[in-house]
Amino acid sequence: MKKIFKIGLCLIAGWAFNISSVYAEDLLKWAERINISGVVEVEAAHESMDFSDPGESDTDSSDIALATVELGIDAEINKHVSGHVVLLWEEDDTEPVDIDEGYITISGEDVVPLYLSAGKMYVPFGSFGSHFISDPITLEIGETRESAIRAGFANDMFDISLSLFNGDIDEINDDDKISTFVGSAVFTLPEGALPDLALSFGLSYISNMADTDGISGEISGPLTDSVGGLGIFLSASYMETFFIEAEYISATDRFAVGELGFDNGISYKPKAYNLEFAWAPNDALELAVRYEGSDDLGTLMPEKQFGIAASYNLCKNTSIGLEFMSGEYENGDERDLITTQLVIEF
Repeated sequence: MKKIFKIGLCLIAGWAFNISSVYAEDLLKWAERINISGVVEVEAAHESMDFSDPGESDTDSSDIALATVELGIDAEINKHVSGHVVLLWEEDDTEPVDIDEGYITISGEDVVPLYLSAGKMYVPFGSFGSHFISDPITLEIGETRESAIRAGFANDMFDISLSLFNGDIDEINDDDKISTFVGSAVFTLPEGALPDLALSFGLSYISNMADTDGISGEISGPLTDSVGGLGIFLSASYMETFFIEAEYISATDRFAVGELGFDNGISYKPKAYNLEFAWAPNDALELAVRYEGSDDLGTLMPEKQFGIAASYNLCKNTSIGLEFMSGEYENGDERDLITTQLVIEF
């Protein structure tokens, strides 16, 4: 009886070992197809406001914040299907954690250079490349995150796409439906085409600029007519040492009086531009200057702003940055902002 019992235990142990080996092998295969990345940013900032109105007292403020905690998960389901999820936490903005992005992409890969993405994403209106801690004004008025469907053609040189979504801002008496679209065309110089030069430039158009994240929050009701938006950008680097970022974002027409919360009773046509030059003398240090501006944004954003920035890699995937920004608003108010940032990436 004892012998039979021992044989039974051996059989069960062998079966369990084989099952665990199969599961372990499956888990290992899945692990190879899943990539996890993340960013943690801690910032300290000091802001000084000098108001043009003599009756308003100037202010100084400072703060320390866990500015960003971001966790990205990319899963390769198979050769033609992938999933992308980004969890985001920003102090005072996305508490608790927000699903910043979550979409599925079906790609033709080597069969046909077409792709389809569906889910919550940043539709490609604008590019917003920057070497600074603070976001450029172009991003502040142009970035657009929506649940959308994006279809496109992409190869080593071109990425041309069309995105469709149901925006938050509609026209008067318009039905709640999918009516906003974004068209984008980006050209990228193939790697090695010109020695040491990397270059990309592109155009984008949104049928309703009121649906961008920065403008939608300033609109209280439906529009008389939708106002489109146009974006143009250029990004270049030479020998991975010298960099240039240039971008222009603008509405294609004027909003009706009273539709924008900052228009002061004037028909406004919001626009913004950003120009940056950066120099990386070695692998650890980068220095950058920025000149940016806007028009018809009232006191929402500075009318013109200049900045300088420096970042230094303390060690692998760990860097510290410092920037100074000085801006003037349309009404004459002036702002100076100093920000330092500690970042880790994994």
